[in-house]
Formats: sequence, C-alpha cells, structure tokens
Amino acid sequence: MVMELSRPSADGMAEWQGDLDALRGLVSDRAITGETMLLNLGPHHPSTHGVLRLLLELDGEEIVTCLPDVGFLHTGIEKNIEAKQYEKGVTLTDRMDYLAPMSNNAVFCMAVEKLGGIDVPERAQVIRIICLELTRLNSHLVWLGTHALDLGAMSVFLYAFREREVILDMFEMLSGQRMMTSYMRPGGVWRDLPPDFLPALEKFLGYFPQKVDEYELLLTNNPIWRDRTQGIGVVEPEDALAWGLTGPCLRASGINWDIRKAEPYMSYENYEFNVPLGEHGDVYDRYIIRMHEMRESTRILKQAIKRLGAAKGSFRSDNRKFVPPPRAELGRSMEAVIHHFKLWTEGFSLPDEEVYMAIESPRGEIGCYLHGTGGPKPRRVRFKTPSFMHISALGKMSQGHMIADLVAIVGSIDCVLGDSDR
Repeated sequence: MVMELSRPSADGMAEWQGDLDALRGLVSDRAITGETMLLNLGPHHPSTHGVLRLLLELDGEEIVTCLPDVGFLHTGIEKNIEAKQYEKGVTLTDRMDYLAPMSNNAVFCMAVEKLGGIDVPERAQVIRIICLELTRLNSHLVWLGTHALDLGAMSVFLYAFREREVILDMFEMLSGQRMMTSYMRPGGVWRDLPPDFLPALEKFLGYFPQKVDEYELLLTNNPIWRDRTQGIGVVEPEDALAWGLTGPCLRASGINWDIRKAEPYMSYENYEFNVPLGEHGDVYDRYIIRMHEMRESTRILKQAIKRLGAAKGSFRSDNRKFVPPPRAELGRSMEAVIHHFKLWTEGFSLPDEEVYMAIESPRGEIGCYLHGTGGPKPRRVRFKTPSFMHISALGKMSQGHMIADLVAIVGSIDCVLGDSDR
C-alpha cells in the first residue's frame, strides 16, 4: 500500500534527520522543509508488478520526484552460475526474467557457443526462433493483461491469459515444464520437436490474429483507455537513448533499433517482418508497439514452420568436445559410456577469453558477458537486462504526472523485478 513517511517523535528526530540528509540532493529542498510530502509506493503493491519500491515526493497528487529502490528480490543468479559448469548454468537463467525464460536461455547459450566456437545446426536455429517468438507472445500477453488490469480493464486480463495458457501448454510439450523450461542447450536444444507440437502451433496461429483484433477492439479506440495513456510518460528520442532504453520502450519514441534487424543472429536476416515505430513515446505508443509486435511474431512463426521442413542438421550440434553423443551412438561399448560419463562429471573446458552476446528479448536488449577460465566453469558472468535500465528511467517519465498516471507508466515499461534483481 501507499504509506506516508510520518515524522517521528522527539526521541526519533535524530534518525529522521539522518534519513533526510541522505535524501538531500535527490529530492527538492521543499521535501526537507516539509512543504512537499514523501510517500512509499511499494514494495508490496500490485501496481509495481513485483517487489519494487518507489519513493515519491508529492506536491498534492503531482509527482515532483520519483526514486526507484530495487534489490528486494536479489537472488545472486550471476554469482551462482559462476560456481557451476556451463551447461548447468542454463537452469538458473530461467529464473531471471521469469516471463521470458527462453530468451534468457538463448542469450546464455549463444554466449557459451561464441566462447567455445560451438556450431548450431540450421534445424536447431529454426526451433530456437520458434521458441523465442512464442516467448515474445507469452510475455506480451502477460504484459497486456496486467497493464489493462492496472487501469481497470479486467476482461482483457482474462482473455490474454486464455491465449497464454495455450502457449504454456506447447512449452510443456517441448520440455515437460510450463515456465522454467531450460529447453535450450549450448549447441542447440534439449530434444527435437515432439510429434504433437507443430499441429498445436499451427492451430494456435490459425486463430491468434483474430484474438489480437479483439484486444484492440476493447482498448485501442476506447476513450477511457486513450485518456489514461495518451500524453502520459512521454520520453523524447534523445532521452530514450540517454537513459539506455531498448525494445518497445525505445521504438515507441521513434528510434528504429531492433537487434533482430540491426545485428541479426540465429538467421533472423532470412525472415520477413517489420519493426513497428511510435511517434510520441508515451504510454499509448508503448501499448501500440507491443500489439503490432504480436502480429509480427505470428508472421515469423509461420515462416519458421515452412523453413523447418527444409532445415538441415539435427536439433543439436555434433561437436563432441562439448555435446555428448546420442545414446544410440554409444552402443554397448562400456568404454565409450565411461569416457563420456567422465567428460560430463568433470565438465568441458572453454577458453580463458571474454565474450559478449546480445539478443532482442520481449522487453528489449538482454546481453550476456562471459569470461572463461580455460576450465569447465566461467570466471565471470554478467547480464545486461532491460528491466533494470527501464526502471532507472521512471523518474524522468513520471515527473509532473499524477499518482494514478504512475501506475500506467510503470505498467508501460513492462519491468520484471527478477530481471532487475539478479
């Protein structure tokens, strides 16, 4: 809930003065004198979409200063990966941006592949693109439902989660898990597509575009929705670049930057799709961008299905320095089984070098920095995540707006706190 930082008794005045001294320079002088009011929004508040604390300085209901405070969900994922062999680190990446776990899997695996010079067969690349675009739809549907719910549109929440359930069912077909799939592996994916996956995907793509039309019918021209979102949280192009915004938040300000187009990876250059751009950089444009992105992801998925039949190679690399052979190749030779079991228990060694890999997640640019040791574990693992960058820009976006507008602004940046507090 929103709580006022009430002034303490005389006995606690020294502690209160210490808090104000710490805030000096971050809030206006009026907050120090008590002319404006300091409020906590969060960390336990549904509209912050996680354990995010926003320290607000208010003049009435108008926001003078907004100071984000993160770290309540810190999990130490990066340091934990440094203590594990490369392949075992994949399972931890799912837990960062838990609404787009496949994106986390992909960027980590691609960094490992870049470090070790591991090839990825064409079929595995197509399967990865299918997973990544389904993840984009999954994430955008959660964003749409919760963002609409924040502003009072409950029906959209129910409809968006209805379609998301179908996507999670397909993830379960692939990996046995609905959310934390850990499906991708360095060199490809865990296993090939099961027989019932493609029919389920084709059926979903057959009706999903009409569902997006229904969402827009409810919101896009709704006068209440427009009033709550247009002209709210405007970010000018130069400010968007200065604050390091990426993804839909950047493109809503008119900046044409999508890593899938600008720096293609995983054969995205062979797919036809558009990069939607906004004009005003407000909450409404960030909404429109994501709605168009769902349609573009549908286009990519249809092209990927056609490419899958002609794609060469297996679902995973045959580089035996890193990828174990299928059980059928080992045969009944006990020596081969013992040899590969020993490799797996000791871990495969990768060079003592540094690499960085970035991809376009549903929220924006997610990057992975790896520094190898020449052994089976990395020396350093660091992720550059979009949620952390976008939360830092909340003060700029919300200044001069009302508290109710802040709810719309926070929803429009689509932050995931596990993505920030890793």
